[in-house]
Amino acid sequence: MENCIFCKIIKQEIQAHKIYEDEETIVILDINPASKGHSLVIPKKHYENLQDVTEEALKNIIVTTKKIAKKLQEKLNATGINVVNASGKDAQQTVEHIHFHVVPRYKEDGLDLWFHGRKKELNVDEIKKQIIN
Repeated sequence: MENCIFCKIIKQEIQAHKIYEDEETIVILDINPASKGHSLVIPKKHYENLQDVTEEALKNIIVTTKKIAKKLQEKLNATGINVVNASGKDAQQTVEHIHFHVVPRYKEDGLDLWFHGRKKELNVDEIKKQIIN
């Protein structure tokens, strides 16, 4: 994609702090990190989001995500890892090129990336019926 910042990084038109690369993926440090080592796993081929990416490309992304998570834990002494994907504008996706955030976690780091839910009642049976049918 012509105006995609990640495509420009992959083509080396824009500089980024690359920490890993293979034939299918690239990993860069996030420019607005939530924690030390916060990285982005990006496929080299442009896919907009989770619904758009092929299964084969998604497998490559996940394998790279696992490698990076392990490396960040070992090298940065992280005690945990969050892996996050935002798919679509309403999910707060800001770059329309699928990517996964790998966020190293540290004891008492003060981050709260967990979903706490809403206090509204949900009709679970109705939702289940819509999904299954």
